[in-house]
Parts: sequence; C-alpha cells; structure tokens
Amino acid sequence: MPDLAVMGGLFGVLAGLGLLEDRRHRRNLRRIPKRIHVNGTRGKSSVCRLIGAGLRAGGTVTCTKTTGTLARMIFPDGAEAPVFRPAKPNVAEQIRIVRTAAEAGAEALVIECMALQPALQWLSEWRFVQATHGVITNARPDHLDVMGPSEVNVAQALAGMIPRGQKLFTAERDHLPVFAEACADRETELIAIGEAEVAAISEADLAGFAYKEHPDNLALALAVCADLGVERQTALGGMWAAIPDPGAMTEHVIEFFGRRLVFINGFAANDPESTRYIWEQALARHAAMQRSVALFNCRADRADRSRQLGEDYIRWQQADHVVLMGTGTYIFARAAIRAGVPSGRIVTVEDMGVDEIFETIVGLVGRTGLVMGMGNIGGQGLELVRYFRNREVLAEAGPTETA
Repeated sequence: MPDLAVMGGLFGVLAGLGLLEDRRHRRNLRRIPKRIHVNGTRGKSSVCRLIGAGLRAGGTVTCTKTTGTLARMIFPDGAEAPVFRPAKPNVAEQIRIVRTAAEAGAEALVIECMALQPALQWLSEWRFVQATHGVITNARPDHLDVMGPSEVNVAQALAGMIPRGQKLFTAERDHLPVFAEACADRETELIAIGEAEVAAISEADLAGFAYKEHPDNLALALAVCADLGVERQTALGGMWAAIPDPGAMTEHVIEFFGRRLVFINGFAANDPESTRYIWEQALARHAAMQRSVALFNCRADRADRSRQLGEDYIRWQQADHVVLMGTGTYIFARAAIRAGVPSGRIVTVEDMGVDEIFETIVGLVGRTGLVMGMGNIGGQGLELVRYFRNREVLAEAGPTETA
C-alpha cells in the first residue's frame, strides 16, 4: 500500500503549483530539447559535472544543476552560483532551475535528482524534468531508512525516475534486471555501461584530471555525451578542464613539526561498499605510512548511515585509530564495538572545533600517517577538508579520486 502521508504530500505539491505554473513549466521544458536527469547512490554530482562539461566542450549551450556537497547551478560559460533556498531543500525547486536554464537559452540541462522518497523520485521525473536521457550511476545500500530495507529496494526506488519512451544509461551491474524491467514497462531503451566500457577507460584518460576520477563515472558520462553528438576527445577535454564538485575526493600532504600526514577527503563516500573500497585502495597506495586513522564524520540525522558504517567497519582492513567527529557519534561507536572493534581504538572528538580535531589527529599519527575522512561531507566535514588543504605541501600533493 502506498504511504498515504507521502501521497497526500504529492497531491498538495501539485495543487499548490496551480494550472498557470504548470503551463509555464511545461513551456520551459519544451524550450530545452535535451534534458539529462541523473540519479544513483554514488557519483551523481560528479557525473552531472562531467556530462555538463562534455556538452559545453561540444558546443551545446548547457546548464547543470547539482545537489551534492553544495547545491550549485553551472551556467553555459562554466560560471557557478549557489542555489538559493529560502527554506529546506524541496524537489519543487527543480521548477525554478528549469526556468533559469530556459531563460539562459540552454539547449541542454543536466540536473541531479534530489529526491529520496520513492514516490518523490517518480514525481521528480514525471512532473519536473521529463528527461530525454535518464542516468543512474549505481544502486548501493544507503538511505535504507527511506529507500530500503534492502539494496534491491534501493534499485527499485531509483527506477522510479526512469523516463518514459526515452533512454536510460547506467553503470550499475548487480541490479541491472530491476532497471531492465522498468525500462521494458516504460518502452525506454536501456544502455548499460559494462566492464568492457569501463576497461576502455585508459590511464591517459584518467591522468588528465586534476583529481583521480572513477572510471565508471567517466565511462558513463562519455556514453551520454556520445549519444548527444559530442566526439569522445572533445568531451574528454571539456571534462578535464571542469571544476570538480566541492566534495570530490582529494588528497593533501601536510608536514607539521616533523610529522608527515597524507589526508584524503573521502567524506562524500557514505555507503559501506564504496567507503570500504576507497579506504583499502588508499591504504594500498600509502603502505609506507607508519600509522593510519579512519576518520568518520557522523550526523545525528543520518543515524542509519552511522549504524551501517559502524557495523561494517569490522570487515575492513583495520586502522590504528578510529576517530569519530560530528554529531551522534555514539551510534557509530556502539555499532562498531558490538561488531567487535576494540573500544580502545575509538577516539571521539564530537565537541571539538576543526583546529582541535587537527591537533588530535596529529597526535595519533606519529611521524608519518594516513588519515582518511569518510561518512558525511556535511557539518564539519567540508570545513575540515579546507583546514587540511590550507596546510598542504603543494609541490608534493598526491593524486585524488572520486568514487
């Protein structure tokens, strides 16, 4: 049975828009012939930026809107502006984004799906975007309190935004049958980015980025650009030159009174599968470091995420210290200890400012150490990234990565 409160909210949104606003919105949609709606668990913001940059490089007048670390509107000249929000984020703001893109003369709009509730994901596509190209990056176990309880349920929720009678591009492989069934029902062409397409992404393709982009994201974005008529090298050149999302994974080398730290901003990776992968990749790249610190930024309003990460962490390659910052850190700590993580390895810095967190971490790493932030970019996460970045040894900074 559908959630009556959610359905009531949907009808309230539709009624509030009014017939006049509805006509205006549909007219604005018709003024933008290419509409790319991007959804998924991980990599949405990165893929939005990649597609937008590729289309701009190909000569298409393109606007892009992301809702990742910081909500941003990217205009046809590549300039960015924050998305104005008089109150909390609301899916109805997509109407204003479409209007802004139409007024800018956009031939294409790349827009990130900002809905979590399954019914709102359907509404976002059916009412607000009406995409010509749907994109789902992947389906992983995150926001299970809203889209769960299982990973399959997450895939089913994401499938709600698949457009009717158009095209869907996805790099998801484990739950591809879910998307295939939805595409068949909606007479939409499914274009799956498989292992062969990802393997075709060369080291040279990845080396052009100032950060180390995930090959799945790149293969997916290039496929969409190719379908929209942009030659591969042209699209790739535009992507190399694009500004990354503020939450993109970056790596900074810091020297502090005889200590040497490598700090990796992995805060935007927040589901256990992605987070474990980038953590263990980082440990492999920096195996010479004497100590390692797994730094989790918790949020009390993301309790389910903290619990998942805490429970799963025991199966990861272990750090010398687990540092918990943010709010609601006890949720992670309780789950981790119950799963078998020694309580003596856990250090809580919930009530500290970023300068105190930095000093605490420095005291834990010894002479050389790897520190990786995970869990959430919100709250103090982005502030701490800036703190480390402002203290890095620029000439020796290592590669970066987006997952």
